[in-house]
Amino acid sequence: MTATPAPNLLSSMVNQVLSIKPLWNFAKGRARHMMVTRAETIGVPWRERVQALQRRGGPTSSGGTATLSPLWQADLAALQNPELVYPGYYTTSFHAYDEGNLGWQPAMEVEVASQAVHAKIWPEAGAAGDECLRQSYHDVLIAQLPQAPETVVDIGCGVGLSTEAFQATFPQARLTGVDLSPYFLAVAQYRQQERLENGEASSQTAAITWHHAAGEATGLPAATYDLVSACLVFHELPQSAARAIMQEARRLLRPGGHLAIMDMNPRSEVMQTLPPVVLTLLKSTEPYLDEYFTLDIEAAFLAAGFEQPTIALNSPRHRTLIGKAI
Repeated sequence: MTATPAPNLLSSMVNQVLSIKPLWNFAKGRARHMMVTRAETIGVPWRERVQALQRRGGPTSSGGTATLSPLWQADLAALQNPELVYPGYYTTSFHAYDEGNLGWQPAMEVEVASQAVHAKIWPEAGAAGDECLRQSYHDVLIAQLPQAPETVVDIGCGVGLSTEAFQATFPQARLTGVDLSPYFLAVAQYRQQERLENGEASSQTAAITWHHAAGEATGLPAATYDLVSACLVFHELPQSAARAIMQEARRLLRPGGHLAIMDMNPRSEVMQTLPPVVLTLLKSTEPYLDEYFTLDIEAAFLAAGFEQPTIALNSPRHRTLIGKAI
């Protein structure tokens, strides 16, 4: 087993720079500006799409901006678990949003931001890079799982991009999307309605269940699921939460079920040779990146009750790990 290296000198220097709040705020703002600019350069209608989500078919205000539809608050109230206590690691800034994942702006920008961020993985794919990345993950699952899963939990499902991709790949599966952000889940539910209305999803497939909970304490029934997936989630977790989610996944899985994790590959040449400016911008928006890069994830699989995981490289900078529940 190859150990993941500790943060190097460059990484430590970047951490020192970002510990100075004005510099951190500048880096966050710069990272966001670059992302929006990149999106619009490759043809992703960032502002147009966000405004369409905000108004949900309602009118545009006289100033040309979208007014948040009151339907959003109704959906939020219906999805939100009022008893949920947010873990401390979650109530911090993520992705250049001061409110982290707990707000309408971050929720409504996930889709376009994902298209912008993943456009550079395969330059020829452009805005379709995000879709290609998710498909590359599912190609690994199709190749390695002994049979198509019938029950799937999508941990950290966000606004449903990963869950929708699962539905397209495994249309017979019953899917449950779990996320800590009720704002994200509200957008996920609406996007699912959009897809049905636009003919992008079949009414013959089972509806996705959206569940407001922490990935480490889902409250879902034990020994019930064939597959637990965490797609682009673990780099946003401290190590304690990552290990707890893996233990919860083992509880949820039937004997012989599988945990699949797709995320950045810290050992890839791309990640190990990031230019200082890019690393600074990345770290300014990802508070737990060092913890992810130094997590011995294979050992964590074993400790949580899984067999030694398989590792497949599904992009130049991403990997998929799959472990079978013992």
